[in-house]
Amino acid sequence: MAKLCFNILFLILTNLFIAGHVHSSATFTMLNKCEFTVWPGILSNAGIAPLTPTGFALQTGESRILNAPSSWGGRFWGRTHCGEDSAGKFSCVTGDCGSGKLECAGAGAAPPATLAEFTLDGDSGMDFYDVSLVDGYNLPMLVVPQGGSGVNCTNTGCVSDLNGACPSELRVTGDGGVGVACKSACEAFRTDQYCCSGAFGTPDVCKPSQYSEAFKSACPHAYSYAYDDKTSTFTCRDANYIITFCPSPNTSKKSSESQKPGSGGSTNAPFDSNMVYEGALGVNAAPSTTRSRVLGGAIAIVVAMWRLCHRF
Repeated sequence: MAKLCFNILFLILTNLFIAGHVHSSATFTMLNKCEFTVWPGILSNAGIAPLTPTGFALQTGESRILNAPSSWGGRFWGRTHCGEDSAGKFSCVTGDCGSGKLECAGAGAAPPATLAEFTLDGDSGMDFYDVSLVDGYNLPMLVVPQGGSGVNCTNTGCVSDLNGACPSELRVTGDGGVGVACKSACEAFRTDQYCCSGAFGTPDVCKPSQYSEAFKSACPHAYSYAYDDKTSTFTCRDANYIITFCPSPNTSKKSSESQKPGSGGSTNAPFDSNMVYEGALGVNAAPSTTRSRVLGGAIAIVVAMWRLCHRF
């Protein structure tokens, strides 16, 4: 009887282990603190199943939770100034994915666009994430991990409004000549030096330019060019993530003003790690992650079965 009991215990442990891996997912909470609608786009990495939906509208103050499976990888971004034409084709002035529909359906963002990039359950089981301006900038964005651990498990993003301060040669304008995005130097000039390609395709040769340094000065924690790894990649274990567009009240107001015809307000304040961002409220009081709850339940069941086995 004791042997049968321990066999049952072994099967339970095996199933719990498998279930833990199946359900060891992360949640992404998309939060819009801008004073205008943002249309998030989502693209999974090659060979990885897409999250659903791959695009949607997010009104001011709205949030939406997406569940990602273990080992998912991909990117998120915000599209702005979107709408349908008379034929029903959907498009956006910034971040458009070219699908002609609300959902991006496997297409990425047309630069310039601020990107949040993730690889879950990577090397040593860590999640790797960053906010990138390598493809340019269109919106302030903040990534806040919840419930995770790790020496480099912290907030990252670009919370400054770069559209108003964008150099004229990089500036993208909308109706009325208002700046709505800021190109990268690679996108604007298409040279190997700015794109870190060709003869400049290694970190030893490709160095920061005056344009990437301006991005870095405004947003020290975001990728500013292709080889900007040391200060721009972050890692967490067993975390969920909040991705906030226009995370601070000041940035939200200024970004909204800059999208109104005839306005020219902007802010170029550098990233301040001491500022309390709206997207980060309640992080310290975050509940345990799904992965932690699975582990806790497994331990409780094992203890109960162990006691039962010892009765025989």
